[in-house]
Order: sequence, then structure tokens, then C-alpha cells
Amino acid sequence: MQDRFLGDRTALVTGATSGIGLAIAQALAAAGARVAISGLGSDQQISDALASIDAAGANGSKHFAADLRDAAAIEAMMSSCASWSQPDILVNCAGIQHTASLEQMPAATWDAVLAINLSAAFHTMRLALPAMAARGFGRVINIASVHGLVASVNKTPYVASKFGLVGLSKGAALEYAGQGSRTSGGVTVNCVCPGWVETPLIEPQVEARQAAVGGSRDDGVRALLAEKQPSGRMSLPAEIAELVVWLCRPAAHNLTGAAIPVDGGWTSQ
Repeated sequence: MQDRFLGDRTALVTGATSGIGLAIAQALAAAGARVAISGLGSDQQISDALASIDAAGANGSKHFAADLRDAAAIEAMMSSCASWSQPDILVNCAGIQHTASLEQMPAATWDAVLAINLSAAFHTMRLALPAMAARGFGRVINIASVHGLVASVNKTPYVASKFGLVGLSKGAALEYAGQGSRTSGGVTVNCVCPGWVETPLIEPQVEARQAAVGGSRDDGVRALLAEKQPSGRMSLPAEIAELVVWLCRPAAHNLTGAAIPVDGGWTSQ
């Protein structure tokens, strides 16, 4: 029987129409939460995402559209969501990336990456955390990246945004650490920092490495991960989601300000 310990809670997950964000929304729904999502996609993709979240257990999930580059649009989204149901859990998962050298990186790309990956989380947090503090319970989980802990070449805006997200989360965690109690659950702010995660977006890279080594798909995965992730295994979106759900448990009331790597040993090197 599913442990629906979040039966009286509402969650808002950004970047949740696909990939890791959708897996998190589904896992929170399975734990009993009422789930709101934000994210890009066609009408059909959004409808399918909501249907899958409802099937997991949300029973009435809702999509709130917003251009996460625009502070006013985020404010409108947060107001609409609060009118529907005030979020007890906020998961910032929306993100973009562009690979190029520093000198070849378009200035507009820098602005967009910082806006979506970092500033959007600042805006959702500043609007959600005061109400969480007033209720004595809140969970903010920001999906950063291994690149919030270590850098890689040709990803400067992404690395900067994720390091910034880790720092933003630590600062907010300190500000809200004393809110609530063990009984109410407290207010915590943490980052999850995945390494390689098996999503459709990385499949072309796996296929290219598989062709290069002339082996199986697993051989392609190991070749892709060899220089970074010692385990040689990618995580699944559902595994990242399980960690997010655990951070929402009452037992996690004193785990705050952390940046938790799920990286197969990448940052231990």
C-alpha cells in the first residue's frame, strides 16, 4: 500500500511536463500530494502529463503557465497557484542549457540560462516561503546539478546558474531554519544535484558512443560516463524523485541547506 503521508499537502513543481520534473510530480502525487505543475509543451503534452500525475494519485492536478524569464509572469503564476491551493512543497526543476565556449556563448543565452535556472527559483521561493513559515511547514527542493558542485568546460552559464542555485538555497535555508518545529515539520530548503540521468534528451549521446565503441547500449552508456561518473550507471528520473519525496518527510525536518549529489561518485574524485 502506498504511503500517502502528503495527503494534506500541496506541491508546485516547475519544469514538470517531462523528464525529471514529471517524475517528481508523479512521485509526490503517489505520496498523496495535490500537485500543480508549470512547464513547456504542446496542449497534448501538458494534458498527458496531468493525466499521468492524476493516475499516480493526485486526482485533480493543474498546470499553471508562465514564462520563467519574466518576474511578473512568475508572480502571476504563484498568485494563481496560491488561489487554487497554497503550496507546502516547492520544487524548482525548470532549466535550460547551451554548450559553447565562453567566447562563443551568445549574451542572450547567458541571460536566458541565468533567468530560468536561477532567477526563477529566487522568485518562486521569495513568494512561497513566507506562507510556509507562517504554517510552520514547508519544503523547497531545488534541482541543481552536479554542475552546482563542480564545473565542466563549455557550460559556463549553466555552471554559474547551478552554483548560484546552491548558494541561494543555502542562504534561504539559514533564514528559515528556525521556523516551525519538529511537530509542525519545520521549513527546509535543499538542493538535489544529479549527475547523468537517463532521459530522452541524452539518448543521442548514448547512441553516438555506442556506435563509436561498436558495442551494446550499456557499452555506450559506460563510454559516455567513463570520464565523469565512476559508477558507470545513470540514475533514473524516478530515483531522483524518490529522494525529493523523502526530503518532504517529517524525519527530514533538520536536513536543510544541503546540496545532495546523486552522481555515482563524480564529485568524490
